[in-house]
Amino acid sequence: MSNKVDTFAENIVKYKWPLLLITGIITVFFGLQLPKLSINSDILKSLPDDDPHARLLKDIGINFGGNNIGLLILKTDNIYNTEVLTHIATITDSLATIEDIISVSSISNIINIEGNDYGIEVGKLIDPYALPDTQEAFDDLRKRIRSNKLYKDAIVSKDETSALILFYLSEDANVKDVAAAVIEKTEQLNLPEDLYFAGSPMLVSYISDLMKKDLVRLLPLAFLVIALVLFLSFRSWMGVVLPLGTAIIAIVWTLGSIAWLGYNMSMISNNIPIILLAVGSAYTIHVINKILLETDQQKSKRISKGLASVTTAVVLAGITTAIGFISFIFGAYLEMIVEFGIFTALGTLYSCILALTFAPAIMSIGTRHSRKSSSYTKFRIADTIASQLVQMTLKRPKRIIGVWLVLIAVGIAGIFKIDRSVNIQEYFKEGNPARTAEQIMMDKFGGTKPVFMRFKGDILNPQLLQKMKEASEYMEQSPDINSTLSVADLIAELNFAITGERSIPEDPEQIQQLWFLLDGNETLERLVSPDLNQAIIISKFKSPDNQSKLEFSDYMNDFISQQRSETIDIEITGMPFVDVVMDKSLINSQIGSILIALLFVVIVIGLVLKSFKYGILSTMPIVAAISLLFGIMGLTGISLNIGTVLVASVALGIGIDYSIHIIAQFNKQLKIHSNLNQAIYESVATSGKAIIINCLSVSLGFLVLIFSEMVPLLYFGVLIAVSMISSGLGALTLLPAVLLIINKENNE
Repeated sequence: MSNKVDTFAENIVKYKWPLLLITGIITVFFGLQLPKLSINSDILKSLPDDDPHARLLKDIGINFGGNNIGLLILKTDNIYNTEVLTHIATITDSLATIEDIISVSSISNIINIEGNDYGIEVGKLIDPYALPDTQEAFDDLRKRIRSNKLYKDAIVSKDETSALILFYLSEDANVKDVAAAVIEKTEQLNLPEDLYFAGSPMLVSYISDLMKKDLVRLLPLAFLVIALVLFLSFRSWMGVVLPLGTAIIAIVWTLGSIAWLGYNMSMISNNIPIILLAVGSAYTIHVINKILLETDQQKSKRISKGLASVTTAVVLAGITTAIGFISFIFGAYLEMIVEFGIFTALGTLYSCILALTFAPAIMSIGTRHSRKSSSYTKFRIADTIASQLVQMTLKRPKRIIGVWLVLIAVGIAGIFKIDRSVNIQEYFKEGNPARTAEQIMMDKFGGTKPVFMRFKGDILNPQLLQKMKEASEYMEQSPDINSTLSVADLIAELNFAITGERSIPEDPEQIQQLWFLLDGNETLERLVSPDLNQAIIISKFKSPDNQSKLEFSDYMNDFISQQRSETIDIEITGMPFVDVVMDKSLINSQIGSILIALLFVVIVIGLVLKSFKYGILSTMPIVAAISLLFGIMGLTGISLNIGTVLVASVALGIGIDYSIHIIAQFNKQLKIHSNLNQAIYESVATSGKAIIINCLSVSLGFLVLIFSEMVPLLYFGVLIAVSMISSGLGALTLLPAVLLIINKENNE
C-alpha cells in the first residue's frame, strides 16, 4: 500500500503538465454547461411518483386542469366599492391573458346561480357591464355573498377588506415564468390597492429569486472570509489561491454536471456551492500542510513525500464524506433531497481528486518552500491551540471524557424538545411579502394548502352526488376547513333556485336536466373530468401545525373508509397529507441516513486501516457533535425542516475528516514511537494545525449564511458552524483521550 501511494505521489509531480492540461479541458467543458443551469424550487415537481398522495395529486393536476393554484390578494379599506370592483375585474382579465394560466376566478367572474321570473339563470355574480354603484346594490351583493356557501369567506374576507383572485396553472406550466408574468402584469396596472401573492407558484418564484440573490451576495463573501483565514494561516498567496482554486474548480465541475445531466438547482441544492467551498478547501489545506512540513531540500521530493503521507487520509476523508451525502438517498421523501445527496457526493469526490492532483501539480511549479523560510511554520496561533489542547488531554483524559459526556447528555435532553415543521411560510423572514401573504390567507381565507377529494364512478348518479355533498359537509366540520367547492354544491344550488331546497335530487332525470344548465361552464371543467367518471371536492387547509394535519388526515380517512363502495371510490390528497408524509420522512430519513453513514464510515476506515476499532473510534467525536447539534436545536427552538434536516449528515460528512486525520496520523506515529503519549502528541501536533485552520475557515465561511434572506439557510449556516467547531474539538480532545485510555497498556 505504501509503495503504491509513493508511486502515485511521484507520478503526480512527474506528470504535472498533462494533469494540469486535463484539468483545464474538463473545467472548460463543465464551464460551458453552466449557462444551461436553471433553478426549480417547485416542491410539487419533487414529490415521488411512488407515494400514493403525491401520485394522486399529480393525477388531479392532469385530469382537472392543474393542481397548481396561485393566489392574489387585493387589500383595501372596503371591497364594496365600484372602483375596487373595477380593479378586481381588470386584474382578473389581465391574468387570463397569461400563457399557461388556464382559468382565473374572482368576485368579478365567479359563477352565480339564481332563479327569476324567466326560470333558472346561470351567469356571473356581478354583471361586468353594470357594476354596483349604489349602496342598495352593494348591500344586495353583500347579502348574496354572505348567504351562499360558494362565496362566503372564499372570495371576500369576513371583514370586507380583502378580495381573493385565484388563477389555475396548466400541468406542464413553467411555474417561475408564470409567476413572473403575474407580477409584471399587475405592476403595470399601477393600482392603488395593496397586492399580495400566495400559493405554490408564487412561493416557488419568491424562493428562486431569494436563492439567486443569496448565491450572488453570499458566495463571494464566503470566499473572502475563507481567503482571509487562509492568508493569516499560511501567510502566502499560494496558501490562499490553491485551496480556493480547487474548491472553485470542484464547484464548476459539480454545477456543470448538474446542467449536463439535465437536472435543475433546487431550494436544497443551492447549498452545494458553499458546502463544496468548505470541503474542497479542507482537503487542499491538509495537502498543503503536509507538504510545507516536509524538510527535504529538493522541491519535487518534498512535494511527493508530503503528498504520499497525506493521500490515504484524504482519500478516506473523501470517501466517508461522500458516503455521508449519499446516505440522503435512503429514506428521503423529496427527489430534490436525493439529488442534493448525489451531486454533493459527486462534488466531494471531485474535490478529493483535485486536492491530490491539481494542488500538488501547481505547487511543483510554484515558488520553492522550505520549513525554515515558510511563514506558515512561524504562524504559532494554531500550533499553540493544538499544543494546549493535547497537553490538557494527556494530563486529564478522564476529565475530558467526563466533560464530553455531560455535553452529550445535555444534547440528548434537548433532542426530545425538537419541533418538526414543513410549513414553507417559515422559510421567509418576518416582513417578507410572501410570509405576509401566507398570514393573510390563514387569517382571512382559510389558508393556502389545497385539499382535493376525488370521487370515481358515475358522476350523474344521485347517490354519488349525495355522498359528495355529505363529504363536503363533513369536511367543513373540521376547524381547519373554511369552505369547499364541488359539482354537488352547484347541483344543490341549482335545485335551490328551483325548489327552495339545497339538496341533491333523487331522480336521475332531474340531475340530467340540471346538468344541462351547467354544461360548458368554465367552473365545471375544474371539478369534473371530461368523461364524467371522476369529480373532485376542492378546499383549503388552514393550520400550519403538523399535529392538526395529522388529526385532519385521520379524521378524513375514517369518513372515506366508511363511505367507499363497489360503485364509488373515494380518495383524498393535498398538501396537508403530503406534509404529514414529509414530516414522518424527516425523522426516518434523518435517523436512517446518519446510521447508514456511520456504518459505512466504520467499515471503510476499518478496512483501509485494518482495524475496525479505529473505525468505531473515528465516529465518536462526530456522534458527540451531532448529539450536541440536535440538543442545541431543541433547546433554542430551531425546528427540523426541509432545510435543517440536511445539517446532521452534512456535519457528519465534513466533520468526520478531522477524526480520520487524527486516527491515520496516530496509526502512523504509534509505529514510530514506543511511547503512547508521544504518539498522541505528535498526531495532534502534526494534523491539529490543519484541522484548526480548516475548522475556523469552514465555520466562518458557513456563518456568512446568517445574512441569507431564507430562514432555513440562515439556521443551516449557524448549525454547521457549531457542528464543525464541536467535531473539531472532539477530534482534538475526546478522540485522543479515548485513544490514550484504550491503549494505556502500551504506555511506558
